[in-house]
Amino acid sequence: MKPYLEPIPLGKEKTILGFEYKADNFETPWHFHPQHELTYIEESVGTKFIGDFVGPYEPGELVLVRSNLPHCWKNVQNEPGQSKSVVVQWNKGIFPKVPELQLVFDLLRTATKGILFDRKETEKLIPSIKNLAILDGHELYIQLLHLLSQLAKCSYQTLSEASFIDDLPTEYGSRMSKVHEFISDNFSRKIYLKEVADKVNLSEQSFSRFFSKMMGRSFITFLNEYRINMAVRMLLDTDSSVAQIGYACGYESLPFFHKQFNKFKRCSPLVYQKKYRYN
Repeated sequence: MKPYLEPIPLGKEKTILGFEYKADNFETPWHFHPQHELTYIEESVGTKFIGDFVGPYEPGELVLVRSNLPHCWKNVQNEPGQSKSVVVQWNKGIFPKVPELQLVFDLLRTATKGILFDRKETEKLIPSIKNLAILDGHELYIQLLHLLSQLAKCSYQTLSEASFIDDLPTEYGSRMSKVHEFISDNFSRKIYLKEVADKVNLSEQSFSRFFSKMMGRSFITFLNEYRINMAVRMLLDTDSSVAQIGYACGYESLPFFHKQFNKFKRCSPLVYQKKYRYN
């Protein structure tokens, strides 16, 4: 298990890091770091976890997270292609507190809940974002500040209900990483609360309290959210029937699958598929 507090090699000599990530999978578990982070998803689909938010992601998404906000991306396994993203991380306090940058600081303050930018409005900025992965020195600093100034004028939605400003205990992150991995590997079958609690060496009651405190909802609610988001991806990307998808996502009862889908997506699986599959 990788460490929950991700060390980023930034300090007095270098305060901004831009790079392109390219691998078979997004391997970093649910983690946080003292730096702010801007992530552009270039390739792969899956589920993103931002604070207490869980939801699908797809190519073209641009997400900003403030320092200490736990996050990770989990791609769908066995999908063709690679997992590719452009990531920019920078230390807090590198920009001067001047009135002209108030919109930028307001944006970063809002990013304590995670920000998903409007894709159409940010489309013209993607070349600048990709360019951050190859710039260095003062050019990287100026380009990042210019980009944030432009992003501050774009529409966006916040993701997490809770804000994560203070560092979380390392043991909490380690437990949540194990829970995320377990759900990812086993969501297609019936999952018992006890086996998840055993994974993190807690009683069922203690695990339920811990999980609700961390994620703002019960484990069962979170699990259903995860399963429905996986079902959404299957509805859009496969030719499987609604029944096959329901069973593949761990639902033994199709009426219950329909009930949960309607709860989270406000429509039936078939209506959702017809509405979004070819958009």
